Amino acid sequence: MVNDTAGDPMTGLKWTRKTTEKVARELAKIDIAVDAKTVGRIVKKLGYSLRVNAKKISSGGSPDRNAQFEHINALRERFSSRGAPVLSVDTKKKENVGNFKNDGAAWSKEPVAVHDHDFRSL
Repeated sequence: MVNDTAGDPMTGLKWTRKTTEKVARELAKIDIAVDAKTVGRIVKKLGYSLRVNAKKISSGGSPDRNAQFEHINALRERFSSRGAPVLSVDTKKKENVGNFKNDGAAWSKEPVAVHDHDFRSL
């Protein structure tokens, strides 16, 4: 069985990946009859709330970041001076696995800190 408890070993912060429905089913197995809404009220009373990840872990940026923009700008000026059209397209592919932001939420007392940019190189 998969362990549904997650946490940060440095701060001791813990959270669960179980939904309130799953917690209610687990409690029913030990003869505690409670529904998912009651579980939600209890964890809220204990100071928990549904939280999404918080982008707070800085990657420090790339030392070549400015050079990249200067190169793109030089190309844009070269093409523009010839009357050629210039398009800018942001093409980030999202298939991140690890400590990155996601659209889910989990019950915890604090948001989970994740990387501030979702670069595959991290």
